[in-house]
Amino acid sequence: MTTYSFAQPQALTASPAWKALQAHHRKICATSLRQLFADDPQRGDRLAAEGAGLYLDYAKNRITDETLDLLEKLAEQCCLRQHRDAMFSGKKINVTEKRPVLHVALRAAANEQIYVDGKNVVPEVRATLARMAEFAEQVRSGAWLGYTGKRIRNVINIGIGGSALGPVMAYEALQYYSRRDINFRFVSNMDATDFIEATRGLDPAETLIIICSKTFGTLETLTNAHAARDWCLEKLIDKQALRRHFVAISTNAKEVSRFGIDTTDMFGFWDWVGGRYSLDSAIGLSTMIAIGAERFSEMLDGFYAMDLHFRHAPLRQNLPALMGLLAIWNTNFLDARTVAVLPYEQYLARFPAYLQQLTMESNGKHVTLGGANVDYQTGPIYWGEPGTNGQHSFYQLIHQGTHLIPCDFIGFCQTLNPLGDQHDELMSNLFAQTEALAFGKSLAQVSAEGIPDWQAPHRVFQGNRPSNTILAERLTPYSLGTLIALYEHSVFTQGVIWNIDSFDQWGVELGKQLARRTSPELESSDEPRLAHDSSTNALMRRYRSLKKE
Repeated sequence: MTTYSFAQPQALTASPAWKALQAHHRKICATSLRQLFADDPQRGDRLAAEGAGLYLDYAKNRITDETLDLLEKLAEQCCLRQHRDAMFSGKKINVTEKRPVLHVALRAAANEQIYVDGKNVVPEVRATLARMAEFAEQVRSGAWLGYTGKRIRNVINIGIGGSALGPVMAYEALQYYSRRDINFRFVSNMDATDFIEATRGLDPAETLIIICSKTFGTLETLTNAHAARDWCLEKLIDKQALRRHFVAISTNAKEVSRFGIDTTDMFGFWDWVGGRYSLDSAIGLSTMIAIGAERFSEMLDGFYAMDLHFRHAPLRQNLPALMGLLAIWNTNFLDARTVAVLPYEQYLARFPAYLQQLTMESNGKHVTLGGANVDYQTGPIYWGEPGTNGQHSFYQLIHQGTHLIPCDFIGFCQTLNPLGDQHDELMSNLFAQTEALAFGKSLAQVSAEGIPDWQAPHRVFQGNRPSNTILAERLTPYSLGTLIALYEHSVFTQGVIWNIDSFDQWGVELGKQLARRTSPELESSDEPRLAHDSSTNALMRRYRSLKKE
């Protein structure tokens, strides 16, 4: 495999393109969206792009054509195209772990060739998908029976991070297409309440449990897995029963077998797939059981369509690249620290939570690929709720607060559940919110409405708040795939510009290491000698005292 070079000719903030953007910002920072739209009646039509079935309106960003030209030069200077091609060709762009980054291989066409250490990985990916499809159909058809001969009526997915957020988000997003005679539940938190509530009312004899752990050693997942095993055996008694009620998504056959799962019921994946990018691998088995192999394949087609768009579309029409570059502009030049993701679709209620891991675990980094401290902001905070719920919660701060919060609005032109004119009402709220954020309401407008002078300042909306609007025809497995891949490649684009490794996650390790030291001290029946800081020692002593009571 060719060695991947991450050498940069100079620090990002010292580069010509960066300095040009700084000068440009100083020139246009006082220009409002009101003025930009007034000066260009065609702005809304011009500043839009379309690809893989998604329509992106980015006209309500605080940008001009010159901004886009300079962002394009920044992308060229940072070698975005070359980094993108390196990822798709299997080079080891995860430099701190010396691994390729090939979630794109999980949805590649069967005739594509993507090599890792001289081996084309696509046939192995396709073989795994075929095994998943066969197993999913056995469960869905009733051919896969529990140990006592009962049909499987419950599926519990146990994982953490991407092994949980991906499956639960996709299941909820595609619930319209799912089997309603099978219950799907998801366990991730080590808090026993998560497991107890997920299994409440279920019969182990009718339950299939999917353990998702690449190493089969993740503490949270294994803790819940052992609780699940005990729960099953309390009723089914015979350890042989585990082979009809547990399957594993893992690469550690030895530990899977030791747990009691038949390794023929183990579905593998690869170290070139990060957890937060693994939904379209075997980690998605619960999703496939829910919606069927054909629908799952449609979702993969959506991923693939956006992959092709990202690889081949010119930058000014390239949805992920545009969104990534606009995030750079908003974060580093407009000083925005967060991004609100606002899907006007109840089925996407968990999509913002899914994006939190995808974006913040990827780009929450403070050093460059070469190990130097960055002198610019990286990794904005992603958060959100579905509309219209958020309108009666945090939109007040977005509209009239002191923080600049760029927003991504997501909507669908057709509803899956028609009910009177409710979908028109829902979408009218989406369009109205983007308009209100952009243009606001001036003091003169408020006064003209007859609002008393003492109250008028409280009813002024400054506007000039940037937003993107993403529209698709309908929420389908295909469009969900395109949406996820859109954000994956937007995150990649941001990481390239910031010159950071978007594919490691060392930041999750320290707390885990300290917890391994702390746990025996909490469990010990004798008073241990605590050697932490005074705050941690005091907290642990109070916990031990109240725990005894």
